[in-house]
Order: sequence, then structure tokens, then C-alpha cells
Amino acid sequence: MIVRMWEVRAEPARFSDLLSWVCDTALPEIEHNPLHVSSEVFSSTDHRLVVVSKWRSNPVSLPEPPSRLVARPPHSWDFTSVDR
Repeated sequence: MIVRMWEVRAEPARFSDLLSWVCDTALPEIEHNPLHVSSEVFSSTDHRLVVVSKWRSNPVSLPEPPSRLVARPPHSWDFTSVDR
């Protein structure tokens, strides 16, 4: 299993628009993929959104958000489980 963490900071006045775009546009584009297991969306008080998606293999990137909604481009990182 691969976990992808995607993070983006919204323009403060556009946070709700960015959240709507993530939930209504971006996630539906990846959730139909047969390798997709699940996704969760988190928000912070400093206008950031984080999407944590789980994949069987080969994670698919979220589409680029509209530039008018973001304060800086999104970043993503992939993680795998650690045996301990």
C-alpha cells in the first residue's frame, strides 16, 4: 500500500472555493481508479488542505488546482508502511 499526502495552501478569501474544488472536482477524478483504496480530506486553521489517499500501487496525482484559489502550488509525498 502506498499513501500519498497532497498539501496546498489556499488564498485566504478562497478557502471554501478550494475545498469545494478538491471535494467536487479533484477527488472524483482519481477515486474511480481501480488502484485507489480511499481518500480523506483535512483542513487547518492556516488555510491549508491535505488529502491523504491510499493506493494499492502507482498513485495517481490530483489535478492542478485553479491558480486563483491557491497561495502556492501544491506539494505531494508518497509513504509506505514501516515494519516495526
